[in-house]
Amino acid sequence: MKLRDFLIGVATGLAAAIVIKETAERISPFVPANQVLNNVKAQFKKEAPIDGSWIYMKTEDFYNGVTSIPVYKGGISRLNNGEMESFEFAADARSGVIVDLKRI
Repeated sequence: MKLRDFLIGVATGLAAAIVIKETAERISPFVPANQVLNNVKAQFKKEAPIDGSWIYMKTEDFYNGVTSIPVYKGGISRLNNGEMESFEFAADARSGVIVDLKRI
């Protein structure tokens, strides 16, 4: 096998990988809502057991004072020291990071 043929194969493989990656991001640029909820629940479970949770599966726009970002909105309830606590959260739909958390 010639070096030229090998380099052409490598370049073709890299180009195909880039095209596939870009296409996949256009089709589904958001983290799945269930994955976001599972990550939030895992963080809350470190402090106390969870009683219930929910997440709205469609994204909404969230304005943080500077820019508008797509978020998933959800909630968690837990029993902490015999007292029920409820929280609502907004998580960035692209990364899954919580951008807003309120105790209700």
